[in-house]
Amino acid sequence: VQLQAFGGGLVQPGGSLRLSCAASGSIFSINGMTWYRQLPGKERELVAGISSRGTTNYVDSVKGRFTISRDNAKNTLYLQMNSLKPEDTAVYYCNFDIRLVGGIWWSPYWGQGTQVTVSS
Repeated sequence: VQLQAFGGGLVQPGGSLRLSCAASGSIFSINGMTWYRQLPGKERELVAGISSRGTTNYVDSVKGRFTISRDNAKNTLYLQMNSLKPEDTAVYYCNFDIRLVGGIWWSPYWGQGTQVTVSS
């Protein structure tokens, strides 16, 4: 199984970006999907998550600005980021709880990370 994240880049404060993360491989089902972010020298922080039923949760600092969504048919997770601030600058990682074909448990899988830089 591979998770490929993309969509990061350099944007000015107040701008928008849309991150995507697509999973491929022998996937039976995906439970929770989550976006994390990490600054150098700091712990990875949960940004937003979405359950298999579509229930969402966000860290307080992004509420009202970020929207998480998923396309189950495409095994893809999205993060629409609006009104970006310099403090949103980080490497963003996706994490999926995946049950493999022939498997009985869900296990966490990580994407490779995509850099988001908010600067004028």
